Amino acid sequence: MALRAVGLLSPGDMGHVVGRVLADNGMPVLTCLQGRSERTRALAQRAKIEAVASYEELVQRADLILSILVPAEAEKAARLVSEALRETGEKVVYVDCNAVSPATARSVEKIIEEAGSRFVDAGIIGPPPKQKGTTRFYASGADAEQFAQLRGYGLEVRVIGSEIGRASGLKMVYAALTKGLTALSTELLVAAWQMGLYRDLVEEFRMSQAQHYGRMKNALPSMPPKARRWVGEMEEIAKTFQDLSLTPRIYQGAGEVYRFVGQTALADETPETRDKSRSLEEMVEVLALHLNKSAGE
Repeated sequence: MALRAVGLLSPGDMGHVVGRVLADNGMPVLTCLQGRSERTRALAQRAKIEAVASYEELVQRADLILSILVPAEAEKAARLVSEALRETGEKVVYVDCNAVSPATARSVEKIIEEAGSRFVDAGIIGPPPKQKGTTRFYASGADAEQFAQLRGYGLEVRVIGSEIGRASGLKMVYAALTKGLTALSTELLVAAWQMGLYRDLVEEFRMSQAQHYGRMKNALPSMPPKARRWVGEMEEIAKTFQDLSLTPRIYQGAGEVYRFVGQTALADETPETRDKSRSLEEMVEVLALHLNKSAGE
C-alpha cells in the first residue's frame, strides 16, 4: 500500500520532530489539534505539519496514523480515532508509538481492530530524531511492514516480530534502565544534599564512578520539564513487571520521584524555555529547597 499521507497524534516534543522529518523527506503529515495547547499548535506549524479540522478528515486523508503521546492518553486517542473510523467507514494502519506496557498495547489494538482497522505496536528508543542515527522505532505486529515504509522518509524502523507487545515490551525494559537510573540518581543526590554530603559524594563519584557521574551531570538537568509525563511511563513499566510476576515497586517508586520533581517550578519550564546553563548542583539545590518547604508546610 502506497501512503498518501501520515496522520500524527500529536505534534508535541517528540511528535513534531518526527513529523518534521517525514515532511522534510516528502511525506505529507496531517494532525488534528482539537484540545491541544498553543505550544503544540506552534510546534506543528514550525514542523510544516498540516492541521485538519476533525478526526474524520484525518482518517479520510491519511493511510497511516502515528500515535505519539503521553502514556495516559494512548487509549483515549485510540478511541477518538476509532469513533472517526466508524463514522466515516475508513480503514487505516494505526501505529501506537507510546511508552506503554504490552498489556496496554493489546488494549489499544482491540479498540482499533474493533473499528475495522489494523494495528502496529511500536516503541521509540532515543531522543527526538533531530540527527540521523540517534532514534530507532521498533515495531511488531502482522502489519509492521506497512509502518516500515517510513524508512524511505527518514525514520529508522526495525521490525522485531509479528506479535503485538514485543515492541512495547522492549521499550519498557529499555526505559526501565535509562529513566530508572535518572530517578535513582535524582533521589540519591537530593538525599546527599539534605545530609550536607553532596560535594563529598560528587568528589567520590569523580574518582570511582566517573562514567555514571558524567551521565548524571549531562542528563539530569534536562529532566524536570519531562518529569510529569514520565510518571505515567514509570507506571506502565511497573505494570509490565507486575504482569511478569516481578515486583512493580521499584518503578512505582521511580514514578514518585518524578511526581515530586513535577511539583517544582523546574517542571513548569519547556524544552524551549529551560535554563540550559543550570548545573546539576543548582538543580539538586532547587529540589532540596522544595522538599524542605513541603516538609515545613
